[in-house]
Amino acid sequence: MTVVRWTPQGATDLEAIRTYIERDSPYYAQLMMERILDRVDQLEMFPFSGRVVPEVDRSDVRELIERPFRIVYRWQEELIWILTIFHSSRQFPEITLGSAEPP
Repeated sequence: MTVVRWTPQGATDLEAIRTYIERDSPYYAQLMMERILDRVDQLEMFPFSGRVVPEVDRSDVRELIERPFRIVYRWQEELIWILTIFHSSRQFPEITLGSAEPP
């Protein structure tokens, strides 16, 4: 089974999403967190369930869509790194994609 880990950027993005939604509704913030985390959990069993990120065009960098967010991850052997999560209406952020283990 694949192990999922969060980069500092991915964890920060998740927390920022929760904080932003929570200003209007703690209930909907909790629902969105559950939806995002459920999508991330599916990667343990199905690491290739996401599509290749069009802006990057690398087979090891993929994304899951949990509307309205894009969950970008990198697959390395039996390890998945959650790189970033961002609103799909925004421009693709700069992320580190080197060959070494993400920070």
